Amino acid sequence: MIKEKEIYRQTRNDFLVYGKPKIEQDEIDEVVSTLKSGWIGLGPKTHQFEKEFQKYIGAKHAKALSSCTAGLHLSLVLADIHPGDEVITTPMTFAATANVIENQGATPIFADIDIDSWNIDPNEIKKRITNKTKALLPVHYAGRPCKMDELLEIKSKYDLYLIEDAAHAIEAKFKGMKIGNVGDITAFSFYVTKNINTIEGGMVTTNNDSWAEKLEFLSYHGMTKDAWKRYTSKGFYNWETLTPGFKYNMTDIQASLGIHQLKKINKNHDYREKLWKSYNEEFENEILLIKPIEEKGIIHARHLYTLLLKIENMNCTRNEFCAALQSENIGIGVHYIALHLHKYYREKYGFKKGMYPNSEYVSDRTFSIPLSPNVTEEDQKDVISTIKKALRKYKK
Repeated sequence: MIKEKEIYRQTRNDFLVYGKPKIEQDEIDEVVSTLKSGWIGLGPKTHQFEKEFQKYIGAKHAKALSSCTAGLHLSLVLADIHPGDEVITTPMTFAATANVIENQGATPIFADIDIDSWNIDPNEIKKRITNKTKALLPVHYAGRPCKMDELLEIKSKYDLYLIEDAAHAIEAKFKGMKIGNVGDITAFSFYVTKNINTIEGGMVTTNNDSWAEKLEFLSYHGMTKDAWKRYTSKGFYNWETLTPGFKYNMTDIQASLGIHQLKKINKNHDYREKLWKSYNEEFENEILLIKPIEEKGIIHARHLYTLLLKIENMNCTRNEFCAALQSENIGIGVHYIALHLHKYYREKYGFKKGMYPNSEYVSDRTFSIPLSPNVTEEDQKDVISTIKKALRKYKK
C-alpha cells in the first residue's frame, strides 16, 4: 500500500506512453531474419502464426488478417449480412464495430450496457430484436467476457449469427468457455496497444469449415491461391479469381512479432494481473472512483484498467481530469465516447442523450490508465500518486 507520507515524483521527467508495446530481442531477431529471407509478405511465418494461435484458442480454424476491423468485416460477409439487415451491438465500443455494419449496408442497432460489467446487456438485446435482426455483435469490453451463456440462448432462440468482437479479449474465458471458440466467428486485434502486438493486424477464429475455406480467398483478392504458394519451388501454377475479394492479409513481418508475442502471452497476462491487483488495492478507499468489478467464473484478459470518476462530486469534467494527468506526463486513454453520440451516428439515426443511459454514464466518466508489461513498479507509483493528487485537487 502506498502511504501518503511517501514521496514520489510530482512530475515525471519523461512521458509515460499509454499502451506502449513491449518488444524484446527475440521479436527483433525474428523480424530481421524475415527481412533477410527475402519473403516479407504473406507467407510461411503468417501460416505458422495462424496454426499456433488456432491451437491457443482451441478453435478449428484461425486466419491472420491486416486488422480486427478486417476480421469483423469478413465475418459480416460470411454471415451474408446485406442492406436491410440489422445487427445488434453495443454503443460502448470503438467506431470500427459499428462502422463495418454500416459499410456492409446493414443497420447497427445499439443495445445498452450493464452498468456493473460495462458489457452489452442481454436483456437490452432482447428488446431490440426484430424480423430484420440477422446477427449479434457483442464486444468483450476491456477484456471482460460477455455473458456468453445468455447470448447463446438468444442466438439459438432467434436463429441469429453470433459474431464476437474480441479485440480486447485474447486471454478471456467465460465459465470455462474460451473466447474465440464460442460463437460462430470471433475477431481479435493485434494493434500496437493490444495484449499481442503485430503493429497492425488481427485474427479470426471459427469452427465453421465452409467459412474457413471462404476466408482463405476472400482475404486475398478472391483468388484461389495466395502469393507465397504460387511462387514456391514446388512448381508454378496459375490462379483464378472466384469472387471480388479484399486485400486483408497479414504479412510475415507482422507474424514474426506475433509468433513470439504469443509465446509470452501467459507471462504478460500474469504481469498485468499483478498491476491490476496493485491498482485495486491503492484505489480501494478512493470515494471519487468506481473500479472495475470482479466476477467469479471468468478469466478477464486484463487489457484495459478502466476507472470511472464520480464527476457529480468533483469540480471538473473527465476531460479536465485527464488533462491534469497528461500535464504530469501520465498517458491515459478514453474507452470510449459512446458511439450513438458521435456525429455520424447522431445525425443519421437521430440519436440523442438519454437513449442509452448506462453507456452515457460510463462514457462521461471513463478513463484508462497504463497496464502494459512495460509499466514498471516506479511507473505505477507515479500513476497512482498523480491520480490521488488530482482527486484531492478536484474534490468538491
